[in-house]
Amino acid sequence: MATYAIGDLQGCYDPLMKLLDKIDFNPSDDTLWFAGDLVNRGPDSVKVLRFIKNLGKSAVCVLGNHDLHLLALSCGNLKHQHDDGLQQVLEAKDHDELIYWLRHQPLMYYSKKKKFAMFHAGLQPQWTLQEALNYAKEVETVLKDKAAFHQFCHQIYGNEPQQWSNDLTGMDRLRCITNTFTRLRYMDAKGSMNMKENGKLGTQPKGLFGWFEQPRKTTENRLVFGHWSTLGYYHQDNIWAIDSGCLWGGQL
Repeated sequence: MATYAIGDLQGCYDPLMKLLDKIDFNPSDDTLWFAGDLVNRGPDSVKVLRFIKNLGKSAVCVLGNHDLHLLALSCGNLKHQHDDGLQQVLEAKDHDELIYWLRHQPLMYYSKKKKFAMFHAGLQPQWTLQEALNYAKEVETVLKDKAAFHQFCHQIYGNEPQQWSNDLTGMDRLRCITNTFTRLRYMDAKGSMNMKENGKLGTQPKGLFGWFEQPRKTTENRLVFGHWSTLGYYHQDNIWAIDSGCLWGGQL
């Protein structure tokens, strides 16, 4: 039995199939962990969703920013509508089923047995592992509630608030949690998130740091994440970044 963690797919179904052939994946014995951004930009978002959904307990996935973008579109939020392959999902005969399944996926997953946590983008440095799981649950609860889900999707976009505080409430709190888990790469020394900078580590403006470079409470926890294709595969100090840019010509 083996567990494999796989980076951002973004609709790249054929490369996924080639990878699974290479590792001789057996859904009866093995488990796949997907680090979010299952959809968008690539050619086969529908195939990717159907495949992972049909794996059942043989797959674990967390939500990325592109997955949330699809959910927002499904609720009629067209603020950032682009023809990047998501329309095929919305027009699929089983789109209701796929959207329902997607919004019931977590923002963060932790295996007590393997002692690994997975999320799409980042964590706030002051969060403990348990706090992070609790904050993820706040958003997950909203996504699963039909009425709250629609309201959330129409207010999801935005970079504010840029800094986490336990005193945040309402949509500000939910947006800050969501941005942390699905969009974060860089922040400054005071903990203010920068959502514009997405370049390779070491090319960022002075005063910005990778979120994992900050003094943080999760240094003893093993963390797997994607999202940062310009960072590529990166392993240091109990973190594994695994978005190797398949969509941009890299390998899963």
